[in-house]
Amino acid sequence: MENGSSHPLGRAILARAAADGIPLRPATDSRAIPGKGVEAVIAGKRVLIASPSHATEQAPLPPDAARGIEAWQAQGKTVVVVVVNGVPVGLIAVRDEPRADAVEGLRALRALGVNPVMLTGDNPRTAGAIASGLGIDVKAALLPEDKLREIGALKAQAPVAMVGDGINDAPALIEAHVGVSMGSGTDVARESADVVLLGNDLLKFAETLAIARRTRGIIWANFVGTIGVDALGIALAAFGLLNPLLAAFIHVASEMTFILNSARLLPGRETTK
Repeated sequence: MENGSSHPLGRAILARAAADGIPLRPATDSRAIPGKGVEAVIAGKRVLIASPSHATEQAPLPPDAARGIEAWQAQGKTVVVVVVNGVPVGLIAVRDEPRADAVEGLRALRALGVNPVMLTGDNPRTAGAIASGLGIDVKAALLPEDKLREIGALKAQAPVAMVGDGINDAPALIEAHVGVSMGSGTDVARESADVVLLGNDLLKFAETLAIARRTRGIIWANFVGTIGVDALGIALAAFGLLNPLLAAFIHVASEMTFILNSARLLPGRETTK
């Protein structure tokens, strides 16, 4: 069912199956349930892989399964339930580890005055374990519409950039002032975003934000400079102090200054030995 999936949980399950030498049976009539799970027909049986909350809507979980879910979630793991023909048959636990660049990327964002907030569909215990290690605020157990609502609330307080890579992030990416998709994101996420980062390094987002702010600063400097030069020219002309030669010099000198100022945005050359 997860074969070909771009969801992180799906990729993790496939990786473990490959490591254990488990053969993959073909799945048909597959469909994703946003924020809840995925279902398909395998060997004539209807199979559902879903979050515990959604699985319980389909069939009650036995007591030992409920205890297992609670124990794994207490360890900061995400648990999915496997349901076959309406009967729960197994649990799969996946622990989501912070990306290697997450700490450094968040530090760079905070240096730029950004307040990071994590919005996730994971259960609160799993999300809390990850967020506490990164030192960020978190809102967990969110469906796509919940993320959309949270982004709307944040927009009322400050400009908001949403960084996401999944199908469930698409509505929030559209709602944010600026939607940013990671390079490995789903097609829906990339199409919904305003900016698509090359690669999956969170530092790239911090660098993009720094470049955008620097560009805006240079644009404003050139704009104010142009107004100042024009005002100076008008004042000199009003007092009869502006002749054609001086006007040409002021014009050329100011234009060269603004061009050189803009050239500061050009990337420097990297030297290698």
